[in-house]
Parts: sequence; structure tokens; C-alpha cells
Amino acid sequence: MQNNSEKTHALLERTALFGENVVDLVKSVRLDFYNRSILDQLNRSGTSISANYCEAANASSKRDFRNKIFICKKEAQETKHWLRMLARSNPETKDITRNYWKECHELTLIFQAMINTMNRNK
Repeated sequence: MQNNSEKTHALLERTALFGENVVDLVKSVRLDFYNRSILDQLNRSGTSISANYCEAANASSKRDFRNKIFICKKEAQETKHWLRMLARSNPETKDITRNYWKECHELTLIFQAMINTMNRNK
């Protein structure tokens, strides 16, 4: 069984890898008038999940940690939205966006479970 430090490191790595995958996806899609804002928003929200989790891992208090985890969840939810829009505007990305959507949904569930645990332990 993993201790908290190992779990934190694993989630740091998982969120960073997700962000890297989003960057690669955004770079691979042709840039045009219709998807410029979708790609920009996807890049921002998809990479912000790991940035906020890094901040959470170094939080100054339990309250700060909870707030950062909540932001991680919100960014993951937003990323799922932009992945859906990208699949619609660029049907050739449908398979990969579906896979990234699933991973993002799993991250959302992880962050929600963390929030639920913190709420129970108040």
C-alpha cells in the first residue's frame, strides 16, 4: 500500500503527464478560426490541473490544500468540456479526445474523493 507521499508523487506525475498529453494534442491540431479559442482554452485548463496540484502538494494549510484541490477539480471539469468541443470541431480527433476525456474524468473523481474525505474529517 502506498503512503501519502507516494500517492502525492503518483498523482503529481499523472496530472503532469495529462498536461503534457494535452500540449501535444493542441500542437497536433490545425489552427484555424473555428478552433483557435477551443485550443487555447483546452491548453490552459488541461495544463492548469497539474500546476494547481503542485500548489496543493505544497499548501501552507489544510484550507489552502482544500481550495487548490477544488480548483483542480474545476479545471478538470472545464477540460472535459473543451475536449468535447474539440472533438466536435475536429472529428478526426474524436478517438484521442475520448481517451483524454476518460482520463480527465478519472482525475475529476479522484479530486472529488479527496474533497469528500476532507469534508468528512472536518
